[in-house]
Amino acid sequence: MRMRFCLGVGVILATLTGCGSPPAKVQPDAEPAARNVPARQGTIGFSALTLKNPFFKVIADSLADEARRHGFEVIVSDAERDVQEQTKHVENYLAQGVTAIVLNPTDRIAIAPAIKKANEAGVPVFTCDLECEVQEVDVAGHVGTDNYQGGKLAGQAMIEVLGDGGGDVLILHFKQANSCVERVRGFREVVDRHNEGRTSGKIHIVAELEGGGLQDQGFRAAADALQAHPNLNAIFAINDPSALGAWTALQQVGKTEHVKIIGFDGQLEGKQAIKEGKIYADPIQFPEKMGVLTMQNILKYLDGEPFEPVTYIPTELYRKADADRDPALQ
Repeated sequence: MRMRFCLGVGVILATLTGCGSPPAKVQPDAEPAARNVPARQGTIGFSALTLKNPFFKVIADSLADEARRHGFEVIVSDAERDVQEQTKHVENYLAQGVTAIVLNPTDRIAIAPAIKKANEAGVPVFTCDLECEVQEVDVAGHVGTDNYQGGKLAGQAMIEVLGDGGGDVLILHFKQANSCVERVRGFREVVDRHNEGRTSGKIHIVAELEGGGLQDQGFRAAADALQAHPNLNAIFAINDPSALGAWTALQQVGKTEHVKIIGFDGQLEGKQAIKEGKIYADPIQFPEKMGVLTMQNILKYLDGEPFEPVTYIPTELYRKADADRDPALQ
């Protein structure tokens, strides 16, 4: 993945998981001059991984809000996790003459030809949350979560919740997304380090199943795992929807008190589940900041200003104590 206007790669910011019809448009303010912003300057096409997941809806909303502040219109389209549908979105954006394209790549490899089409048309492509891992295409900028760091926090939370006894663990994965691959990589690294030199209290990853990053698919995968591994002690789910699906599977067999869940994301539903004791902890992400920073990078690109081409926002571990004092849950 080549970057333009590069100051440095892999910069970590210390602070801060419509098809078949014309994509819905997010309209700019009717009177931008009244808010002391410039007249509409262009259109941004945003193809989200799936708007069924609230996380990506937050990115879309924050991107559109920041774009409106600068006089831009945003076209938001739902790829529904389908790389072919997302490719159509890119083609439609190019036909409409958009100023820039933002993608949550539905597939870290297979999205490359669509990005290449935009490259050939001279339209800059920015990725958000999910990355393209093909080096031969030109991605102007990326803003996402430090998923590897978040996976390590999930591993630490798993060690914490299982205690000295260790136990059998299921991973609910979504291998189609590079972000989830990095989460599991960080998680496994911490677990492997924990197990080194131990004769007891080890954490055994007994299965790694495809949960699709969705609640219903996470439910089915967890239900299958509970039959195959009746002595399961814990589950690491790569996002909140799959974690909530896993909890429903535990509820159906009366094991919600015996099997602990570590999630990922920090969506409102996930935070509420942590408060209620359904999920033990989440490394939480900051999707609002992703949308805002992505739009700010687009503006800098268009103005010829330098910007960090890759920004990874660290996660923070969120437990019940955090949920109990979270004003969003009061």
